[in-house]
Amino acid sequence: MKTTHVLATALSVLLFSACANKAQTGAAGGAAAGAIAGQAIGHNTGATLIGAAVGGMLGYAIGNEMDKYDQQQLSRAYETAPSGQPVAWTNPDNHNQYQVIPQPAYTGPSNQTCRKAEIVAVIEGKTQRTYSNACRDSYGNWQLQN
Repeated sequence: MKTTHVLATALSVLLFSACANKAQTGAAGGAAAGAIAGQAIGHNTGATLIGAAVGGMLGYAIGNEMDKYDQQQLSRAYETAPSGQPVAWTNPDNHNQYQVIPQPAYTGPSNQTCRKAEIVAVIEGKTQRTYSNACRDSYGNWQLQN
């Protein structure tokens, strides 16, 4: 599978998830990132599919476990954390642990400010990694992008 096909597939997955809940959004983002990583590592369709499956499962688990408190912490990291500097917290209710490493801000397709971030979560003792992208909406709030 060529890289352009992988990117097209990943984009389709992300667009399909536009009306999804946070678990589904996490799964879509994880699947897309996993597919790209699988293709980069294995250079074949099998590796791409395995990467998409593993990424989708991890993204779903992280998205499903993040509650309102975690979303607030994630927004705070997007807003105030220096690029490349990890921000960590532990959810006081479920004791899940998160570490977010935001990347430099950039201008999104609608001229809004956006940032990508790597998220490492420890949920029920299992470490999971996914990637997110958020842009400011017209009210200045960070909204996760699909």
